[in-house]
Amino acid sequence: MNRTVATTAAFAVAALLSAGVTPSTAAAPVQVFVAGDSTASTYVSSLAPRAGWGQALPVFLTSGAKVVNAALSGASSKSFVDLGRLDGIVSRLKPGDYLLISFGHNDEKKEDPARYTEPSTTYKSYLSQYIDRSRAKGAKPVLVTSVERRRFSSTGTITPTHGAYPAAMRELAAAKKVPLVDLTASSTALFNRAGVEGTKKYFLHLKAGQSPNYPNGVEDNTHFQGSGAIEVARLVATALRDQRVLSSGSFRRLNDQIPASAIVWPTSSQ
Repeated sequence: MNRTVATTAAFAVAALLSAGVTPSTAAAPVQVFVAGDSTASTYVSSLAPRAGWGQALPVFLTSGAKVVNAALSGASSKSFVDLGRLDGIVSRLKPGDYLLISFGHNDEKKEDPARYTEPSTTYKSYLSQYIDRSRAKGAKPVLVTSVERRRFSSTGTITPTHGAYPAAMRELAAAKKVPLVDLTASSTALFNRAGVEGTKKYFLHLKAGQSPNYPNGVEDNTHFQGSGAIEVARLVATALRDQRVLSSGSFRRLNDQIPASAIVWPTSSQ
């Protein structure tokens, strides 16, 4: 290193230190929180290859963005708040962070008053809490409509299963000027391209003996195995890039073939 470069570097470090910022913290990654349900949540190794799209999202982000996946299996927009999960996220949010908000699967359950919300009223009201409280912390909320289920019509096309909830979220995003990832639409297109048989590799469809964690096999048309979680996470990440919600430098490998082994399954719940 020549004298001029060395002197410039020294002055830069001195400026950071005088401002109370160390070089190691100057480039701290932005946090991308995920508030959602079982389709997004992280699963432990004893449940692999089951995985959520929030668990797979880090595959597509660089070291400049860190995913904090707070999604909870069985949660609705209402129960997540009532359980204090939103409080926990808000307490950790910093200016410039992001909050991805994706609920709907369990908001639909009229038989369960602890989770049910009505699309045009209470659903929007609860979602508004996530938006308003994250903005109050200087963070940036992003609404994500529910990923579609694997339910095909007799003609071999995906049948919508989320009723009025995706439209309600779209309306709220427009009203409150919040970025929207229309995962309902993009996942429907993805599953239609893959078809009835092709989607089995995305969802948790395993034959008996195929996985030690599911010795009798499983046929789950709502939750994903690793490859499906990766493809749905790719949809989310691509939308965030295309809408310039995060900087283009936050993303990687969006056009690469990603093996399921790229996902991390923790040995215990966080």
